[in-house]
Amino acid sequence: MEKSASPRVIHSPKVPEVKLRLESLEDRLSPYASRSHLSRGRERPECPSPLRTEFQRDRDRIIHTNAFRRLKHKTQVFIAPAGDHYVTRLTHTLEVAQIGRTIARALNLNEDLVEAMAHGHDLGHTPFGHVGEDTLHQLSESGFAHSAQSLRIVERLEKDGEGLNLTWEVRQGIVCHSKPRGDFLDQDSAKPLTLEGQILRVADSVAYLNHDIADAIRAGILKTEDLPAEVNETLGTTHSQRINTLVTDVVGASWDASGDGAPSPDVTPAITMSPIVRRAANLLREFMFQEVYLPLGRTKESAVAREIVRLLFQHFLECPEEIPHPYFQHEEDESQAALDYLSGMTDHYAIHQAELLQPGISRGVFSRVPLA
Repeated sequence: MEKSASPRVIHSPKVPEVKLRLESLEDRLSPYASRSHLSRGRERPECPSPLRTEFQRDRDRIIHTNAFRRLKHKTQVFIAPAGDHYVTRLTHTLEVAQIGRTIARALNLNEDLVEAMAHGHDLGHTPFGHVGEDTLHQLSESGFAHSAQSLRIVERLEKDGEGLNLTWEVRQGIVCHSKPRGDFLDQDSAKPLTLEGQILRVADSVAYLNHDIADAIRAGILKTEDLPAEVNETLGTTHSQRINTLVTDVVGASWDASGDGAPSPDVTPAITMSPIVRRAANLLREFMFQEVYLPLGRTKESAVAREIVRLLFQHFLECPEEIPHPYFQHEEDESQAALDYLSGMTDHYAIHQAELLQPGISRGVFSRVPLA
């Protein structure tokens, strides 16, 4: 079969001016902002795009991946919910990007970098959300973390093993976005993040805390008045009030990052919150762990999800020939290939595959999920 001819590309004499204009706009950003033309670069050098900055190219590459598309059928908190309005990994990702861009724009930082990181930060999430992640972490000798898997996807798995060849800044933001339990504004001083990377961490928390409250209320396991009084008094009692309070406070408390005024060598800007709002946000986060996240991990749906993940992982270890060939592109062993394949599955696909191996394993708890 003959190869199709390369499409004819007609370059307007004005095209080269587009990228110069975009980069000149970046030069107007805060002196603390990341600039695409000053990026630490890609692992493999590439010819620049005439129409996009390097961070814009990264954003576009992520959006067009299979991993990004699969986010629409991956659990956020509620596993394969029956309602149509529950948050999925895809809608969560879009909310993080929106909140992150709002903060970046207000602080005169690089919106394109924030958006690219936001679109890629959860690509490595497993089916069944943190229940699936915890189960794979227990099963794998090397452990499993969705942030590291997100990086692995963009570096080694997408494009049939070629990876996306993203810039260093986007890859750093993706792998460092997760936050341990406790104060989510605390950072590892040994791995300093760009200001845009710090925005991603905050935007991720602001997004999931608020939409998880909405989902818990929708599910009937939480009421607004159940939230700590300090949270309601400080952040507000509605979805929009809480987000507006948190985002506005982040911008005000982080104003040094905007470069508004003469930069001082004694100032190291950071993305932060005022003490009062920071306390309320951390109080809300701990409340959600105690009243929503941990209890949901003990439901019948979670138990079945863990059983499905264990069944599939063991099966693929014993029958590696059933793992698609692209997962062995870099001479991975059976365990790594099984992790990569299984973690990439949507909830629906994982349930379907488990039912083929052990009919009835889902025991009707995912009745709305198509099994064919």
